Amino acid sequence: MAKLYSEPSRAERVNKNLVPKEETIQFLLDYSKALSVIDYNKLKFEALLN
Repeated sequence: MAKLYSEPSRAERVNKNLVPKEETIQFLLDYSKALSVIDYNKLKFEALLN
């Protein structure tokens, strides 16, 4: 997932108002690495592994 966001976008397709900050991207990547979803029977449990 980090590879998708680390490549620069093509300039003609980027709206300058919608470009996320580097800190936002890093926060989302860190959060997704720490999130664990556990399936038990028909229930789903989410655990944040910090």
